[in-house]
Amino acid sequence: MLFSSMTFIYVFLPIVLLLYLITKKELHNPILLAASIIFYAWGEPKYLAIMLLTILINYFGALLIEKKPNHKKYILVITILANLGFLIYFKYFNFLITNCNNLFHSNISALDIIMPIGISFYTFQALSYVIDVFRGEAKAQHDIYKLALYICLFPQLIAGPIVKYHDVADQIEDREVNFDKVNLGVKRFIIGLSKKVLIANTMGAIADKIFVQDPHTFSHAVAWIGSVAYTFQLYFDFSGYSDMAIGLGLIFGFKFMENFNYPYISKSVTEFWRRWHISLSTWFKQYVYISLGGNRLSKLKTIRNLGIVFLLTGIWHGAEWTFVIWGIWHGFFIITEKILNIKEFDSKPHKWYVNSLRHLYCISVFVIGWIIFRADNMKYAWDYLMNMFGLLHLRPQEFLYTMGYYVDNIEIITFVAAILCAAGLFKNMLEVKNKVARGFINFWLLILFFLSTITIAASTYNPFIYFRF
Repeated sequence: MLFSSMTFIYVFLPIVLLLYLITKKELHNPILLAASIIFYAWGEPKYLAIMLLTILINYFGALLIEKKPNHKKYILVITILANLGFLIYFKYFNFLITNCNNLFHSNISALDIIMPIGISFYTFQALSYVIDVFRGEAKAQHDIYKLALYICLFPQLIAGPIVKYHDVADQIEDREVNFDKVNLGVKRFIIGLSKKVLIANTMGAIADKIFVQDPHTFSHAVAWIGSVAYTFQLYFDFSGYSDMAIGLGLIFGFKFMENFNYPYISKSVTEFWRRWHISLSTWFKQYVYISLGGNRLSKLKTIRNLGIVFLLTGIWHGAEWTFVIWGIWHGFFIITEKILNIKEFDSKPHKWYVNSLRHLYCISVFVIGWIIFRADNMKYAWDYLMNMFGLLHLRPQEFLYTMGYYVDNIEIITFVAAILCAAGLFKNMLEVKNKVARGFINFWLLILFFLSTITIAASTYNPFIYFRF
């Protein structure tokens, strides 16, 4: 079930919210747990067993870590391997078989495996729980239903943000639901829905028209339009989903961490990763980078640790070499900026043209990275990039469409809206205190909600990019 679906907006959410608000506090967790199970089983009931088994493994793993402190390292390793076993099998098994066949010239048959939605997200949440218990940052949860709620809570179940156990343990035990939270949560949900439906879907339709074609068969201008459209699609799709998840969390009394902080205004790749998919980058920082020694050791080992983290970041996103190369691409610039001590450079004021050049550098890195991220293989990514920079021999006689096929007036307006929103022009609009301005914003949000639901009802194009990760 998609957040941006009529079933969720007008049936599932109102029923769950009504039950939640009219019942006693003691029933809030059971209602949310039941709703979360129904939400997940709605689209993939056969994979519900995998998620429930994940809950059981981590429940007993954490209890054993707490009861057997002398053996907790071994218990932790076994529990982590069990979690990763599901992820590796469903997400990476066929990738490993394909590469083994290529490397050893074998003929092992691939399996008919469909990856369960959200497995990358809820697996990382489960790992967060057992590692927090192992480190003593949280106590083992003796109520299996509360642990199940943490792992499968529907607002952030299938595409994040990745919620770390120590951040929400107290909220699972007790939380307050009031008008202010519900009001703010509804507004955040509408903003996220609008970003997803009105901007991301429009940009996605443009990108899909272009990326389905051979890079030799469209112009340099079209290549740039495709790259920019996908850059905006990815941001507004994922940040829109995160806004909806954070809004839903507030409605039910939870406060989740922000997952995006206008990453496209960054002036360095280091800054970009402090603003992009914050829950994933902080997860890797807390559970991988720091565990490897972080920056407390030699500079060489710090570089090694950063390299491992960004290699794993690429692998986490998907079982394709394009994701691995994308992770290495970002890791290269992160390491380079670390060597050049970019943090110290960032702390000093600079003239506007220096900041502009730095911003242009960062944009170039992540736009090129998104081409690799989007491509089906590195050959396609290379040809596409060569087209963008005028280095590919084109075949104009094979151009299938004019520019009007790719963008119309509505899509040009959407490009402008995407630029303004990505630049943070409306960053603080929900914090406005002036009554007149607040009334105007509320009215505008109602219009956005109306336009979004009308668009959903009229369109069959409504993908969520991060479902595949």
